[in-house]
Amino acid sequence: MSAPSLPIRRRSTALLVPPILVVAAYLLFAGHNRPGGGFVGGLVAGLALALAHASDGPGAVRRITRVAPTTLLGAGLVIAGIAGAGGWLGGGFLDGGAVELTLPVFGTVKAASATLFDTGVFAVVAGMVGLVLESLSGEETPS
Repeated sequence: MSAPSLPIRRRSTALLVPPILVVAAYLLFAGHNRPGGGFVGGLVAGLALALAHASDGPGAVRRITRVAPTTLLGAGLVIAGIAGAGGWLGGGFLDGGAVELTLPVFGTVKAASATLFDTGVFAVVAGMVGLVLESLSGEETPS
């Protein structure tokens, strides 16, 4: 049985979840050269999922992720695996590479292959948090 829905709780959650997800994305993309990365970003995204779940119930996780947590987790494993195995083409498993791009608005941007791996880890962690939240609620939302 879930707690009754309170307008202040729902409104504060609606105001807090988007900035938390922005911070999670920042940590994901800044993590290769600075503190953060896929795991930390995934945990912060999981915080947003937990907050939404506590406020709006198990359906909130699906509304945010738009896919089943198992799908998110599986896609993350595939992405991380492809990124790791892609290094074999360059010499060894998880060997990284980088490309510098000049974009009109952003200027020079460095894109590292580790970002793809971190994106997979991010999806695995966020999917796992969503899966745990669904299992703790006792209600599995349909796939």
